[in-house]
Amino acid sequence: MYIPQLEDLGDVDGKTVLVRCDFNVPMTKMENGEFEIVDDFRIRSSIPTLKWLVDRGAKVIACSHIGRPHGKPDPDLSIAPMAKRLHELLPEVEVLENLRFSKGEEDNDEAFVKELIKGVDLYVDDAFGAAHRIHASIVGPPKYLRSAAGRLLAKETQVLSSLLEAPERPFVGIMGGSKVSDKMGLIQAMLDKVDTLIVGGGMAFSFAAATGHSVGSSMVEPDQFDTCRRLLGSTDKIVLPIDCIALDKEGKFGREQQSGCAHDCDVDIPAGWKGLDIGPKSRDMFREIIMGAKTILWNGPLGVCEDPRFSAGTIAVATAVAQFGGFSVVGGGDSAAAIEQAGLAKYISHLSTGGGASLEFLENGDLPGLKALRESPT
Repeated sequence: MYIPQLEDLGDVDGKTVLVRCDFNVPMTKMENGEFEIVDDFRIRSSIPTLKWLVDRGAKVIACSHIGRPHGKPDPDLSIAPMAKRLHELLPEVEVLENLRFSKGEEDNDEAFVKELIKGVDLYVDDAFGAAHRIHASIVGPPKYLRSAAGRLLAKETQVLSSLLEAPERPFVGIMGGSKVSDKMGLIQAMLDKVDTLIVGGGMAFSFAAATGHSVGSSMVEPDQFDTCRRLLGSTDKIVLPIDCIALDKEGKFGREQQSGCAHDCDVDIPAGWKGLDIGPKSRDMFREIIMGAKTILWNGPLGVCEDPRFSAGTIAVATAVAQFGGFSVVGGGDSAAAIEQAGLAKYISHLSTGGGASLEFLENGDLPGLKALRESPT
C-alpha cells in the first residue's frame, strides 16, 4: 500500500503548498481570558514536514481544525494560540483559521474544497490524527492536486502497519478509555493479533458488571454486557483489573472539581461509589505482563488521570511501558500526554498523534485520508 511521499512531489521551489496538520491540542483558559496550550506535542510533530518544504523554497500554508465549533466561528476555538506557537518554532509558515468554522469542512463540501485550494499548487497531508475523517481538507485536495504524505503521516502508517504484519512476540495490547462501545471493534480486531489484551479504564467496569460483580455507580454500558460476556467466553487473552480506586458517594472528580475520599477496593465496589482507576494489585499484575512482552500497543488511560487521585494506574503503566525494553507504540491523547508529562517520551519507540485514527487503522488496515493520497494525481 504505497503512499506518495514528499519526494514524489518533485521540485517544490516557488510552489504554494497546502499542508493539512493536526493542531487540535489541549488548551486551558487562564484568568485573563487567554488560552494556554497544555501540550504542544502535535505542533512539534509537524515541524519536520513543514521545515522540509520551507527549506526547499516552498510557500507553506498550514491548516487544521480545533475542537467542534459546528460550522460557526467561535473565539474560544480560534487557532491563534497554535499559530503563535508554530511561529515560535517556524515563523515562515502561514496558518489558516480553524477549518471547522466553515460547515463545508465536516460536510466535505466541494465548494469549500475549491476555495481551500485556490492559488495552491501542491497538497500535503500530515494530519494522521484526522486521517480517518471524510472531511473536505482531508479527502478533497488530493482529487485536484499532486499530493503526498508528510513525514508524520508516513511514519505513523509505517509503524502501525508493522504491528499488523509482523509484531515481535509476545505482543501485548493495553486498551483504556471510558466506553467499551468506542473500542469494541478494535478489541475484537486486536484479539486476533495480540497474545494478551489488558483492558482498563472505565470500560473495565462494563466487563466486571457483565460477569456479575457489583460496580457501584461506576460508568457502565448495559447494552454491551452480552458482548463483554461473549468475548470473555471466547478467549483467555483478556486480562481485567482485580482491584480499583473508587470515590465515595459525595465526592467529585476531574481537573477542576476534586472532593471526597478515594478508597482501595477489590473487584466489587460499594453502592454509590465510583471506580475511577486501577488499584495497586492490578498495577503490579499489569506491570508483570508488560515486562514479559516484546511488543506493546497502548491506547487510552487506565483511570481519570487528569485528577491526581486517580492517575497512579496510568502512570504505573506508562513507567512499565517505558522500561520493558521492547518495541512500544503509544497512541491516544490521554495516554500520550501521560507519557509526555511523566518525562518518559524518549523511552517510547513511537508516540502516536492519532487516537481514533490509530484505532480505525488497526481495525480496518486503511483510512480515508490514505486512500485519497493513493488516488491523487501524484
